[in-house]
Amino acid sequence: MSEDRTMRTYRNLPYTPKEIYRAFSSADLLALWWGPEGFSNTFEIFEFTEGGRWKFIMHGPDGNNYPNDSFFEELVPDTKIVIHHDCPPNFKLTVQLVPVSEGTHLTWEQVFEDAETAQAVKQRVGSANEQNIDRLTRVLGKGPNA
Repeated sequence: MSEDRTMRTYRNLPYTPKEIYRAFSSADLLALWWGPEGFSNTFEIFEFTEGGRWKFIMHGPDGNNYPNDSFFEELVPDTKIVIHHDCPPNFKLTVQLVPVSEGTHLTWEQVFEDAETAQAVKQRVGSANEQNIDRLTRVLGKGPNA
């Protein structure tokens, strides 16, 4: 894997891998936290199975709508989620969940099709991923009925 096409974010979260995986597998929960600050989501298709599609619109705080089309390549309950983002910018997102004494070590890794695309979106993607994880943490902090 070429490092010039890859962006990684790591974080220890005070939640179990099962709780974090559930936040991905539930369309209702996912809609509350997916995307950077200020974004909301409307899901058209949410098939949380290997090979299943994920089609939704991200509504930006700028009033613009951003269509997204992806599919789930690999789902290992409470351990790993691999998503192919099949619209520009194309990338593969791998989320890994490893139990640690204080909760879960989350690894969020995006691999873009080419280095040019990765470099073009690098500034925006790095902070967006951090905001995404911040939002996930807030939703999980609200308890099982968030």
